[in-house]
Parts: sequence; structure tokens; C-alpha cells
Amino acid sequence: MTCAIYCRLSREDAEKIRESESIQNQKAMLAAYAASQSWEVGAVYCDEDYSGADRDRPGWNAMLAAAERREFQIVLCKTQSRFTRDMELVEKYLHGLFPLWGVRFVAVVDHVDTDLKGNKKARQINGLINEWYLEDLSENIRAVFAQKRSAGKYIGSIPAYGYRKDPADHNHLVVEPEAAEVVRSIFSLCLEGFGKQKIAALLNERGIPSPSAYKRARGWTRGEAGADGWNRTTVGR
Repeated sequence: MTCAIYCRLSREDAEKIRESESIQNQKAMLAAYAASQSWEVGAVYCDEDYSGADRDRPGWNAMLAAAERREFQIVLCKTQSRFTRDMELVEKYLHGLFPLWGVRFVAVVDHVDTDLKGNKKARQINGLINEWYLEDLSENIRAVFAQKRSAGKYIGSIPAYGYRKDPADHNHLVVEPEAAEVVRSIFSLCLEGFGKQKIAALLNERGIPSPSAYKRARGWTRGEAGADGWNRTTVGR
């Protein structure tokens, strides 16, 4: 029998600093379990920093495509929640498509095994509990964000041009000297009567990186360089 190992670690898991949940430890545990069952590990799929409700996980989708091609007979996870926390997906795959594809699903820790007929109710209960967990987590996150906003703390991911996150407190912004100087020059030019388009042209002539290029050069954002010079919109922001 050939199995595919699937491991997932969400950002929330990583922040708990639980070594037992790490991708490497999940792999090691599942490989050992597969060996104990005399199953050959045909492939290992992993997703890091993805929620269990996310349907766009690259590793997860690659595994599903391989399952549909009948490249293995078993999907092996640490827990059912590593596979998904979405009850709809539990029903779609564990109780729908996997049986059609001849794929068995096994989750080691919570003793899930789709080969066991009496195990279906347990899988459905697991699915509901996992979905409730996501709902509670979402409510808790919203409450934390609301509290931080009311306390005047910054909760965004990438600060506005001219600022950066305080290394000592990521919920506090400090002035980014180089970019702030550009912002001051924009205000000065505006007070002198220059329009947005003219200011953009002057900044481009001086070779001053646009906000997107500036952030990308510092690794704050990703993506390839494009036609992202200064324009009236970036000046107006």
C-alpha cells in the first residue's frame, strides 16, 4: 500500500511555539506510523502558514489532484484538523470523493480511519468541533484587534510610506527617515504650487524609488518590479 503524508502548520500554531506541531515533527511521526503499518510513503505534501479552512493551499491541492489520479491509496495526517477544519470539505472528500477514488483517509492522533464504517460519526463530530474552533478563533481575533485599535495600536501588516514598525513593538509605528524626507519634499513642492503630476515627474527624474519599489527593496513586500514609478495617485496618497 502506498500512502501520501500531508502536514499543515497554521500561523496560529506557529505562534504557540509547540514543537510537537512543527512540520518536521509531523513528518517524522507520520513516517514512523507508515513504517509500522508497512505502508510505502509515495509523497509528502506540506502547507505552512495556511489555515485549515483555506481551500487554496498549494500542497493540499496538489495532494488532492494526485489522489484523483490514483497515485496512492492512503492519505495520512496527524489529525483530521490538519487535513481540514471545514465540515463541508470533510463530507466532500472523506465521505464523498475519496471513496470514489479508492483513497483511504487516516488521522493518527484522533484515530480517524475511513476504512472503519463505525468511525463516520466520530469523523463528523471532529469536523464540527474543528469548525467551531475556527469560529471561536475568528471571534477572538476580532476582539483582540478591536481592543488594540481602541488603545491606539497599529494592527496593519505593512505601514504607510514614511513609517516602519517599531522593532521593540510591532503595534507601534516610528518614522522611517529616508522615506519621511521624500514625503516632506512632496509637501514642500505642493506648497510651492506644483501639481501631483509634475511632482511625480520630478521624483522619477531624481531616481527616487516609488513607495512600492521602496518597500520591495527592503523585503517588506514581494513581487516582481514593474511599471511602478511615481504617478499622481502615489503622490496623492
